[in-house]
Amino acid sequence: MPELYDVAAIGNAIVDVIAPCTDAFLTENGLTKGAMMLVDPEASSRLYSKMQQAVEASGGSAANTIAGLASFGGRGAFMGKVADDQLGRTFAQDMRRIGARFENAPLKGGPATAVSMINVTPDAQRTMCTYLGASVQFTDDDVDQDTVEAAQIVYLEGYLFDAEAARRAFAKAAAFAHGAGRRIALTLSDSFVVERHRGGLLGFIETQVDLLFANEAELLALFETDSFDEACEALRTRCDLAAVTRSDKGSVILSQGERLTVRAEPVEKVVDTTGAGDQYAAGFMFGLSRGRPLQQCGQLASLAAAEVISHYGPRPQVSLKDLAASKGY
Repeated sequence: MPELYDVAAIGNAIVDVIAPCTDAFLTENGLTKGAMMLVDPEASSRLYSKMQQAVEASGGSAANTIAGLASFGGRGAFMGKVADDQLGRTFAQDMRRIGARFENAPLKGGPATAVSMINVTPDAQRTMCTYLGASVQFTDDDVDQDTVEAAQIVYLEGYLFDAEAARRAFAKAAAFAHGAGRRIALTLSDSFVVERHRGGLLGFIETQVDLLFANEAELLALFETDSFDEACEALRTRCDLAAVTRSDKGSVILSQGERLTVRAEPVEKVVDTTGAGDQYAAGFMFGLSRGRPLQQCGQLASLAAAEVISHYGPRPQVSLKDLAASKGY
């Protein structure tokens, strides 16, 4: 089958509600700074009523990555589940507006479209409370074989490991992808996800994953160590290619005995770290799908991450294609 997409992603289809807050606000509401917590619809509504004026935008980790890919000029597809409601229609319209394929049928008669309440403290840390709603109704029946087989890279969002049906969908997607000679990429998503599913994630990484994305905290949690170098060595034996982000320390790319360090792109002021990892993955996979050297893949990734943390919201506000051209990447 011809390659129609650079990346096809599977993830939670979520609408993000992003607002500034104080550390005291987090304490008053029993929130763990920097974490992603799952909440029921009642708790989500209560928190929403207490938040400051917010920015509302279509989000979800893997969907944000596809938006970043499109901003680079890449061809993307997304698979995820929304409800047959206004937020679900808005999400679908937003994905199609950026040129991404999104054809999963909306859920009828079930929970509402997922919402993530994201509170951002002055140090730009984001604390997320997510009602997963319809997004967890994604099953292996929603995996489109043609789309998977037509993508150079199939990108899986680690947050979905919380749902058994989605884990079956991952296995099905991996079988389709590898059968067609495509790559499977996985992002670990969150340290708490890693702690809940360490065994399952390690098994999936060792047997199915060609490219892994993680941040330093997630990697340390995966291998239960305080040593970054030890964790890198442990990962090297389990995965052909990995990119590990380290905030202002840049990132490390591990590939077949090679270890590359990529500096972080300078940012005048960090406003909101929401979406930084998502956009890093977008830049890296765009470069990889276009045959760029790994060092340049990392530079594109760092550039995309730097752009998104300079403003509120998890998606680029300028053309990443133009930005990359201005830097000579």
